[in-house]
Amino acid sequence: MTSAEPLQARRLPVRQLLLVLGLVATIYAVLLLVWGDSPKASLSVLWGWTGLQASLLCLLNYLLRGIRWRLWMARYGRHFPLLQGLRLYLAGYAFTPTPGNVGEAVRGMMLVREPLGTAQSLAIFGAERLADLLCLLLLCLPVAGWLLASSPVRSAWQSAPFFLGTLAVLAVAVLVTILGLVLRYRARLLRRLPWLAEAWQCLALRPLLWFGLSLLAWMAQGLAVWLLCRRLGMDISWLTASGFYALAMVVGALSALPAGLGGMEAVLTGLLVAHGALPAAALTLTVLARLLTLWLAVAIGVVALLYSAAICKDIRFHDSR
Repeated sequence: MTSAEPLQARRLPVRQLLLVLGLVATIYAVLLLVWGDSPKASLSVLWGWTGLQASLLCLLNYLLRGIRWRLWMARYGRHFPLLQGLRLYLAGYAFTPTPGNVGEAVRGMMLVREPLGTAQSLAIFGAERLADLLCLLLLCLPVAGWLLASSPVRSAWQSAPFFLGTLAVLAVAVLVTILGLVLRYRARLLRRLPWLAEAWQCLALRPLLWFGLSLLAWMAQGLAVWLLCRRLGMDISWLTASGFYALAMVVGALSALPAGLGGMEAVLTGLLVAHGALPAAALTLTVLARLLTLWLAVAIGVVALLYSAAICKDIRFHDSR
């Protein structure tokens, strides 16, 4: 596969991206106005010590996953110094608000020098999603225990948040079943989807390393969500808060909406309310968590993308033909 082959894929939908960002920012502002005590009071959480700690944990998430991306890029002969590799990885977050986050697959294809082919870039993207899914499912496990043992849930059989949480758990069960079927019929799928075979090869490369990086990355982000919960006065353990966040992320991914928008927020808010949080506090927490765990990455990604294209010139927005 030649380097010229993926040129068309490097036409990046910048205008559409900015439209999505503006629309979602407006929705989040409305949510804060309607449900929060006040937008200023809600957002002030991010400017304090808790907000700083949570932000650093989210940055750690991006750092660890960036190191993982460099590992798989090196498999295809693309070796980057640490800082350059992290910058190129972060630039891909500018395209996270796309259905199924598939926009992130252009990371390797928009390089000026030796861009990846389509199959190779999809292979790394697929390996990233499978690794993330595995670790998020592991973090979901405490939620099952909470559903079985928590007295607030036992007394809330008729509540909408409880049923929302139950549906989320059922969705995960369906996902696990699908994964089992994929593993059973893996050979047939690999013949039909060559890029999936490449993704399996990526996962076969130093599995303990990428698994450790992935698990630590998502544990850090779960810890960030727990810190926000504690700051808002919610009596919730770190494992439960991380499990709620992980479950909401999985359901959001299953929705195939851009960055899981809507589905993730509904599930996380519903689970927190079922756990005993006030609806206003639960929604405020969800908005703050998304600002840190999603929109911080998107903002950094836009800056990294523009810097890489305009200053470093190692990313191309449009083909040159």
